[in-house]
Amino acid sequence: MTSGPHRPDDECLIAFLHLAADRDPVPDHVTTAARAAFSLRLPGAVTARRTTVPAPSGVRADDQARLLRFDAGDLTVDLEVDSADGLIDLAGQVSPRQEASTWVEIRTPCLTESRVLSPAGRFAVTGLPPGWFSVVCHREDRPPVATSWTRIRP
Repeated sequence: MTSGPHRPDDECLIAFLHLAADRDPVPDHVTTAARAAFSLRLPGAVTARRTTVPAPSGVRADDQARLLRFDAGDLTVDLEVDSADGLIDLAGQVSPRQEASTWVEIRTPCLTESRVLSPAGRFAVTGLPPGWFSVVCHREDRPPVATSWTRIRP
């Protein structure tokens, strides 16, 4: 016989979970948030993963906006993140240069902003709420490329 704390068997644990579920239902706002998060998925999209960006020489870290880079192999998304008055401004560039029909979505859990790329592959959006964001690049005849979700704080 072993000593130590009593460990309930699986059937007992399942019974406890059933009892707890009946007494503590999931709040409506949690269910709503879960459905909203599920609606943000992009089946078939290629994920661009965050990579390191070399710091520019001769510039103090406190004086510069944050630089982020996301790489998906054949496409790179560079972002400059700045904040003012508690809101977030993003300026970005998609490289290599894309077709004229390429556009990006800047997504947060609360809103989505769409931008057509400039001929040089640049875009910008201002006044985003702080929190989670993802940028999706939509290209003709190819799957979209979505950056991994990243949290921005002012």
